[in-house]
Amino acid sequence: MTRDDILDAATQIFSQKGFHAASMQDIAQAVKLQKASLYHHINSKQEILTAILDRALDLLIERMEAVVALPLPPEEKLREAIRSYLQAMLEHRDLAAVLLLEHRSLDPEAAARHIPRRDRFEHLWRDLIQEGLEKGAFCCADPALAARGVLGVMNWTITWFKPEGTLSVDDISTEFAHLFLRGLLVRQSPD
Repeated sequence: MTRDDILDAATQIFSQKGFHAASMQDIAQAVKLQKASLYHHINSKQEILTAILDRALDLLIERMEAVVALPLPPEEKLREAIRSYLQAMLEHRDLAAVLLLEHRSLDPEAAARHIPRRDRFEHLWRDLIQEGLEKGAFCCADPALAARGVLGVMNWTITWFKPEGTLSVDDISTEFAHLFLRGLLVRQSPD
């Protein structure tokens, strides 16, 4: 039994039941340990939640840093960032659900440790949009707001996406990128 096994089981349980409804007993049973034995590996449910959130953000930060490093124009980087983010979220749905829905369950001390990592992830998006502004590819008044808008739209995909549905992750990421890069308005061709 490893710490990763415990975190994997807890991720699934928190995703299904929610942090507050899940118990340490649920986690112990999932990894076939006595509850007392679980405490040899983990100190608290808060520690588990913090570790899960760190795991999720580390995955997302790693993928986003790889996109930002690509030698592409900002609009292509944004397309790739959207695709990469959606792919990560939908490949790791339980992890994504815990990240998006359970971060509010952190106690103040754990939240203080979590927020800098979350901010680092958001800054990667903000910096990408800022790069687009500086290169004349994007036009927006507030890169931070634009980054939150992009993330906000994508975050809820985990609640409605169906792998067996008619749209693939690539289809969705292409449409989202198009919406953010071009908007909904029909462009009049110049005369």
